[in-house]
Amino acid sequence: MSKKDNGGLTVIFAYLNEKNRPYSAQDVFNNLQKQHGLGKTAVVKAMEQLALEGKIKEKTYGKQKIYFADQAQFAEVSEADLKAIDSRISDLSTQVQVISQGCRQLDTELKELNSSLTTEEMISEIQELKEVCSGYRENLEKIKSATNHVTPEQKEMAADMMGSILEGYPKTKKQFLEEVGVETDEDCKVTMPST
Repeated sequence: MSKKDNGGLTVIFAYLNEKNRPYSAQDVFNNLQKQHGLGKTAVVKAMEQLALEGKIKEKTYGKQKIYFADQAQFAEVSEADLKAIDSRISDLSTQVQVISQGCRQLDTELKELNSSLTTEEMISEIQELKEVCSGYRENLEKIKSATNHVTPEQKEMAADMMGSILEGYPKTKKQFLEEVGVETDEDCKVTMPST
């Protein structure tokens, strides 16, 4: 066998001992192919050779062969040791859940912080808003200082008078306003600000 094949033997032997569970040649190929670049034929040959050498065990189920680590190499574990291992697994699983929950909370907090404004951005936005407010204040002062305001009462009275005149007027409202010399907001292209 070439050096690459020997490398495949070592990798596959270590993998089966580490995982200590049964695998088909296809399973081993799928699990090791990306990381080690082993071809399927090389994996099949390496596993057959390891089985022939007695380093791993082989069982045939129908047409499929299953390979697994030789269990004789592992020390026997007592029932008490198994219970201790199960208890340790349970404790570690609980710790994993607690840590995972903490990670999710921290991730949520991180997303909130990332979507928030920085202090510098907030200062800049406050400055921009102050400038906008200042412009609105100037416009408000100009409007308040104007002397040609029409009160709501005056506007209502003018509308009532115009309505009375238009009842007997033979032309349209627009023609009446032109004859009298009244300019509307539309005529002056004035648009009211939205509130």
